[in-house]
Amino acid sequence: MTPTAELLTAGPPPTAPKARSRNRHPYRSALATARARTGLVLVGVVVLAGLLAPVLAGHGPTDQSGQSLAALGSPGHPLGTDDLGRDLLSRLLHGIRADLGIISIAVPVGAALGCLFGLLAAAHPVVDTVVQRVFDLLLAFPGLILALAVTAILGPGRLPVVLVIALAEIPVFGRLLRGGILVQREREYVTAARVGGSSGPRVLVRHILPNAADPLIVQIAVSLTVAVFIEGAMSFLGVGVRPPEPTLGAVLSQSMPYLAQAPHFAAGPLITVTALVLGLSLIAEALNREIRR
Repeated sequence: MTPTAELLTAGPPPTAPKARSRNRHPYRSALATARARTGLVLVGVVVLAGLLAPVLAGHGPTDQSGQSLAALGSPGHPLGTDDLGRDLLSRLLHGIRADLGIISIAVPVGAALGCLFGLLAAAHPVVDTVVQRVFDLLLAFPGLILALAVTAILGPGRLPVVLVIALAEIPVFGRLLRGGILVQREREYVTAARVGGSSGPRVLVRHILPNAADPLIVQIAVSLTVAVFIEGAMSFLGVGVRPPEPTLGAVLSQSMPYLAQAPHFAAGPLITVTALVLGLSLIAEALNREIRR
C-alpha cells in the first residue's frame, strides 16, 4: 500500500475522551444517587443550621445565665447550658457557623495554591524538583507539630487555623494536579491537538486540565472532611480559635470534665461533627465512583 493510500485509510486522529461531553454538567449523575443525596442532606442541614445561627439561637453564644449545667429541655435552654451557664444550643449553632467560615476559606486557599504549584511543577523539570522538595517539607511535619508551630508564631485565633489547614492541603492538591497533567499530556488526543496546530496554552486549557481535574473534585470533599478534624483538634487542644468564641472543638473540649454529670454537653458537637463528616464522605464516595466508571 502506498503512503497516500495509508493516509486515506488511517481514519481521523485521536480526540479527547468522550467523557468530556458527558461532563458538560459535571457529576450530575453522581449527585443523583441515593448515597450522594444522603450526604447532601446531612451537609445541607448542618450548613443551614450554621447560616441561620443568629435566627435560631435564642441567646448570644457568650451570654451567661444563673443555670449551670442545666439539663436538656430546661426552660429557655432546649439543649441545656454549659458549666458557665451559657446556652448550649446557641454555642453549638455559632460553633457550626465559625467552623464553616474557617474551612470555607482554608480549603479553597490550599487548593488554589496547591494547583498553582502543581502547574509550575508540571511545566519544567527544574521547577518540579524544587516544588517536590517543598511538598516533602510540608508533608514531613505531623499535623499537630505544624499546628503548634504556627500557633507559637502567630498565637491562637482563626488565622492560624486557616493557615494550618491550607498548608496541609497544598501538597495534596499540588501532587494530584501535577500527576494528572503528566499522565494526560502523553495521551494520543493531546498529540493530535498539537499536530493540528493548537498552541501549548490552548492544549493545556482545552484538553489536559479538564481531564486532569476529576480527582481534584473528589479531593475537595475529602479535604473539607479533613479540615473539620483539624479545626476540631486544634480547638480541642486549646490552640485554635480564642475563647470564649465557640467552635465545635472548643465546646467538645469544655464538656470533657462533665461527661458523667452532663453527657448532653458533649452530645451536640459530637453529633454535628459526625453528620458533617459522614455527609462529606458520602459525597466524596459518590463522586469517586463516577470517576471510576
